[in-house]
Amino acid sequence: MYKKHIVGIEGENIASKYLEDLGYKIIERNFMCKTGEIDIVAFDLKKEELVFVEVKTRSNYSYGTPAESVTNIKQKHIYKTARYYIHLHNLYELYTRIDVIEILLKNNSYKLNHLKQVT
Repeated sequence: MYKKHIVGIEGENIASKYLEDLGYKIIERNFMCKTGEIDIVAFDLKKEELVFVEVKTRSNYSYGTPAESVTNIKQKHIYKTARYYIHLHNLYELYTRIDVIEILLKNNSYKLNHLKQVT
């Protein structure tokens, strides 16, 4: 595996644990279809919302903050993929939102920033 892939998996693991600690139920990870991929599909038990989470992990800011890499094009892919997921599972009655979790890995620790309802 490439270092970038390993960093991404580590970030998704951190994000999943963070969400579970907040009381979210992880429904699925790495949902894929022809329109794109969603890193984490979770249910916010407190707000009763279905949450599609894009996780962006970096080890430095050489290419900007992790969230800056969620471009308009990437947001459209996430939105289309979320719509397909909702259709596939007949979840039209649920409130939904798209979040971004950015993680900066540094020396065996990390900094996490949770951006809610980004689109």
